[in-house]
Amino acid sequence: MSETHPRLQARHEVERARFLADVYDLLAILRREPNELLPFDWVWHLAPEGEHPLGVQAIPVDQIIGSVDRYREFDRHYLPKEPHLDERWIGVRAAQLQGKELPPIQVYKVGELYFVKDGNHRVSVARRQGQHYIDAHVIELHVTVPPDEHDTLRDLIIKGEYARFLKATELGRVVPGHREILFTTPGRYDRLLEHIRTRQYFLDRKPERAGLPPVSWAEAVESWYRRLYSRVLENIEKHDVMARFPGRTEADLYLWIMDHRYFLTEKYGHDVGSEAATRDFRAHHAPPLYRRVGQRMRLMWRGRLHPAA
Repeated sequence: MSETHPRLQARHEVERARFLADVYDLLAILRREPNELLPFDWVWHLAPEGEHPLGVQAIPVDQIIGSVDRYREFDRHYLPKEPHLDERWIGVRAAQLQGKELPPIQVYKVGELYFVKDGNHRVSVARRQGQHYIDAHVIELHVTVPPDEHDTLRDLIIKGEYARFLKATELGRVVPGHREILFTTPGRYDRLLEHIRTRQYFLDRKPERAGLPPVSWAEAVESWYRRLYSRVLENIEKHDVMARFPGRTEADLYLWIMDHRYFLTEKYGHDVGSEAATRDFRAHHAPPLYRRVGQRMRLMWRGRLHPAA
């Protein structure tokens, strides 16, 4: 029995979609960037603290960036990658062409992004038709540091570490409106906690604090942020250090400069201060120009750096 017109059209569309998936895979290889959906399991690195249902909502299709269990079967554009997906895809698209109402999908909301629990084929079809919104049963997970659509597993691990750092320091309460502190390498927030504990130790031993209660953790956190971290960031801006380290963050440079300050202090026998350490670090440790240009071009190619930055 021959296929009906809607199914024939849907079959043609799914074959076209899989062809485009192959094209995007090739481009991703050339750009050395991922082209897969984010696995929902990665979300647990963000240390979510509870969840609650939001009911049925119309959600933006282009903010659906991951899946609970089908993340290997679709690419990051939600194009189907495997022939065995065709029949299910064709069924959904044919029903759409016949004017049938499709049930809402089920998603987890994390920050402003969504991960599909049920309804991956409906999302794929909607994305191919340029549909802007789709109805979904939404369950929201509460995270301190939300994900970005371009995040890798490493990015999510770092953001999870940042969430735990914020919880340990209560920085949002102690210093409202503080600047974001993100690294490009995991395992750095323990170093910041060491800096805060050291700050607390030396504040306690200042002569003017004789007879006063011990410095609280909150006082140490605020003093570290305002008197150490923020001052290094001011020096980084003043001496245009960020431009010499493309792809790095303020937090990366803070740790490097503080380590360099310690090195110079040991070398000269006295504390050289954060500004002198910043200038010396910029002068002696910035990558050569050709490497900086190459790194900038790679970041711009991957969409991680604005041309004017």
